[in-house]
Amino acid sequence: MLCDGCGKCCLHKLQDDKTDDIYYTSVACDYLNLTNCLCKDYVNRKSLVPECIVLSKDNMKQFTWLPSTCAYRVLAEGGKLSDWHPLISSRDDSVHQAGVSVRSYAVAESEIEVKDFEDYIVQWDI
Repeated sequence: MLCDGCGKCCLHKLQDDKTDDIYYTSVACDYLNLTNCLCKDYVNRKSLVPECIVLSKDNMKQFTWLPSTCAYRVLAEGGKLSDWHPLISSRDDSVHQAGVSVRSYAVAESEIEVKDFEDYIVQWDI
């Protein structure tokens, strides 16, 4: 599977109305398992969360907000996968060991009021 299991695409994003800038929060979709950073119901995610995205090589250009570490983005931009990517390391937990996943800081959306999401903006190179 190309997805590295970082969980960053499952974080809620906020868009500035004036600048269109996108800001990630540490607030995760309730369907994200915060331990393994994978969807709890991947097969049904689009019916459960209609705004959930489906990544493919054919639609990558529209998802410019994906983090720079995202394997889909990396390959779409002609890059190569990092050593910590599970396809390279042959270890499912390598993304967590490298500190690239949201495991250590994500919180479930059911724990946070929507009006407070901006208090959970996170900064990392996207």
